[in-house]
Amino acid sequence: MQQHDDPKTEKQIEYVTLVAGAQNFCIEITQIREIRRWSPATLLPHSPPYVLGVINLRGAVIPILDLAAKLGFSAIVPTERHVIIITAIEERIIGLLVESVSEILGVSADMVRETPKTEEDAATRAVEGIIPAGDDMIKIISLDALLPATLDTAA
Repeated sequence: MQQHDDPKTEKQIEYVTLVAGAQNFCIEITQIREIRRWSPATLLPHSPPYVLGVINLRGAVIPILDLAAKLGFSAIVPTERHVIIITAIEERIIGLLVESVSEILGVSADMVRETPKTEEDAATRAVEGIIPAGDDMIKIISLDALLPATLDTAA
């Protein structure tokens, strides 16, 4: 039996789309552990402004970061309508406060466009690609570039 290479069966990458700083972003679904409602975090002294504190997640202490503030946008004022995306980067578990989570988006690798080269800083390095979606652009977040090995570096 002969198999045909069908472009529709090309391997798709799945992303969870989200809104932070009134902008559309996405994170690869394999890096997300869970999505939960906002719950107040315990503040940590001398934390960078984008670190909201820590929460207890089934016995584990998880740092919570304001994704919009980390990316250089206005900080999110958390309400019960906001969500925390629990992410896993290697062995580190980190929560990201976002305005909302939209959908799961499956795209082929050829749909991802390179991020235009501009003045580079931590926030621009964190966008590893762009997916055109109609009149909008969904920016792909690289958690490895966005989140340093330690959280004590400035934004």
